Formats: sequence, structure tokens, C-alpha cells
Amino acid sequence: MQNKHIGFIGLGQMGAPMARILMKSGYQITGFDANTCTDSDISMAESTHQIAKQSDIVITMLPDGAAVSLVANEIIPLMRDGSILIDCSTIDVKTAQTVGTYAHSSGIGFLDAPVSGGITGAAAGSLTFMIGGDAHILQQVLPLFETMGNKAVHCGAIGTGQIAKICNNMILGATMIATCEAFDMADKLGLDRQSMFDVVSTSSGYSWSMNAYCPAPGIGPDSPADHGYKPGFSADLMLKDLGLAIEAAQMAGADPRIGQCAREIYAAFVETSGKGMDFSAILPWLNANKC
Repeated sequence: MQNKHIGFIGLGQMGAPMARILMKSGYQITGFDANTCTDSDISMAESTHQIAKQSDIVITMLPDGAAVSLVANEIIPLMRDGSILIDCSTIDVKTAQTVGTYAHSSGIGFLDAPVSGGITGAAAGSLTFMIGGDAHILQQVLPLFETMGNKAVHCGAIGTGQIAKICNNMILGATMIATCEAFDMADKLGLDRQSMFDVVSTSSGYSWSMNAYCPAPGIGPDSPADHGYKPGFSADLMLKDLGLAIEAAQMAGADPRIGQCAREIYAAFVETSGKGMDFSAILPWLNANKC
């Protein structure tokens, strides 16, 4: 596997550390980003076309479905027969399926493989990958997922990786709001935050939002709340993912009422003071009575 040449398109806050983890583990990496990349550690290509022509495996980490479609249409016609395209972006299910169909019709393997773990997980190589696509193709590139993450779950056919990701993030968005509302209520009723954490984190209110990513500064393990809510996972991205979840639910005839409510709350947060903030910064926003 390490004699394979890997192209990495999209070297933003997630893509750059993922590419760097692979490079430090001995993989031959060439990167490309539409924006100027200042990461001197990574050898850069001049274009996506160069990446497509020279790579055995191409990994993309892009902001949305439109960007994924654009890049896929640029590179798939130029990729070598039998090469593999792995898209780690979080995008809509339909786009993932459309790109996968196009790749397969062109003799290119395709996996949709969105991630969970945020910037910290990308830098530490501890991401969780939710993967849709052919199991045989997954086995060929499994060492890459094992290098960039702690867990790779094969969810089924192309598009199921995206389904798993948006379901997970709908839960995350809703539970973070509930956690922040509980802290806000405790504050206003006079309950000490540490006491609330000590109770809830060891009781039936236990959740990842409370126990691992506590939105209250100085409470629980280190989190973005302890660093001025600098994003580990931005409110903007949470709003995007909740939008994808609602879109997919409508296509399937599902009615995620709490998920829709969470999307509306994050929309209000981002439109007022939350843009560029971590998604857990809902707590000080609630404290300020802005909802």
C-alpha cells in the first residue's frame, strides 16, 4: 500500500492534518487546494488534473456537494483505470450516489467516507470513518483509514456513509442544544455548574456533549469552551449538516421534529453571533437571552 501514490484534494482545517498523518506514516502524498496552501510539509500539485493523472488513490475533503461534483467531473475522466476515489467530505446523499455511479462507469472505484472527530481527531489520527461503497474496494484502502483514524465502519452501499454521518450529527446537534439549555437553566436557578456536571456526567443525562465536549468553560475535559469557543467543529458546519439531515429526511418521508428544531436554533445562532464559533458556543448565547 505504501508504494501507492496518493493525491489529496482539499487541504483545509481537516484535509491538511489528514494528509500530514498519511505522509508522516510513510505514504507518498501530493496535495492540491483551490486556495493558497501554506503547509510546506506537503508536496503540492499545480492542478487537480495533475493529481488525477499521477495518483493511484485520490482523497477529497471538500466543503459541500457542489465542490465534490465539480472536482469529480474534473478528475474522474483523467484517473487511471482501476484507481480509487475516496470522498471524505460531508455532502448530500444524492451527490455521493451520483459521483459513485459516474466513477464506476469510468472504471474507477469509489467510497463515500465522511468523518467524525473534528480538527482534533484529524490531527491526532483518531477519526471515525463512516464508509459507503463496495467492501472489496474498502479492503484495498483500509490501511489508509487505519492510519488516519481509530475506526472505519462499513455502512453499506454508496451513500450510506453520508446517511450515517448526518444521522450522527443530528443527534449531536440536538444533544448539544439540550446540554446547553440545561446549563443555562441551572445557572438561572442557582445550581453550581460543577455540581451539575458531577451529577449529570455520571447519571442518565450522560452524553458525549456533556462528558467529552462540555460547553461550560473549566468544567470536565479540555474542550473548545476552554479556548474562547475557537472551533473544533464550527456552528456553521453543524448548521450545514443539520440541513443535509432534514433534506434527506424529507426525501425519505421521515419527520425528524427535534432535528428540525435544532436546525432552526443553529440557524438563529449563526445569523446572530455564532458564525465562526464552535457549535458549543450555544451556551453563552443562551445565557445572554438571545433566543
